[in-house]
Amino acid sequence: MEPQADLSVALPPGKPATAHDGSPVLWISDGPAPEGLWARLRAAHPESGWWPLLLTSMAGEDGDRPWESGELSPPAPEAARDHDVAEVLAKAWRDSTQVDEEYRDLVPEQRLAVTAPHGVEWPGLAPRTPLTADPGEAADRSAAWLARRPNPRLGLVRAASGAQALSVIGWQGAVNHGLDVTVLSAVLADWEERFGTRLVMVGFDTLALSTASVVADREQAARVAAEHFALCPDNVWQGTGSLDSYADSLVGDETWSFWWD
Repeated sequence: MEPQADLSVALPPGKPATAHDGSPVLWISDGPAPEGLWARLRAAHPESGWWPLLLTSMAGEDGDRPWESGELSPPAPEAARDHDVAEVLAKAWRDSTQVDEEYRDLVPEQRLAVTAPHGVEWPGLAPRTPLTADPGEAADRSAAWLARRPNPRLGLVRAASGAQALSVIGWQGAVNHGLDVTVLSAVLADWEERFGTRLVMVGFDTLALSTASVVADREQAARVAAEHFALCPDNVWQGTGSLDSYADSLVGDETWSFWWD
């Protein structure tokens, strides 16, 4: 795995990162990503075929997790089937609004307040919205902002898009929520089309996307927030505390962040 052979952009020192079976699934820099390099690699992607990622990690006995610890597990080719995103998110919404032991202290009225204005009713997919920026330029701005976090490394994945890259590397960050990586990739691919998103940063259990369709008002934000909650309920349950507050945070934001406990 030598991406430099396909690139006119110079890379810092790095090496292949392997999956649990020892197969190389991405290239990763030894040190922090040089300033501005993500954007140059993103611009080169149509010709090179290598999608860039900013990579954060969790320290562990086997090195930075999951990039050096063998905690990547690409799906078998037969698992890469089409997923109906509307059905996937509707089911995830139902799962995320059920009463379970973790939130047994909330009475039904309190739980309904958490997911207001939708309650337990899945509102359906948010409508496609006009782009407010060029998707590539929006991704570059998000990458420049996200790169300010402590020492993100650079990753390169042989993939047609960021959505596909997640499956290529076999990311397992949402496994505690029972989300197969092919399902995540399907949702991200759909968001690429509807909202001009691009996958920019991946961590042990976090993702950050840029969006070129910035939410402009609360009505639109409420619909988009419902999709985010269905995919990643921890953003609300262990974050803002209510879908209403989460929707407020989306208005005018060019970067969407997700965290799975």
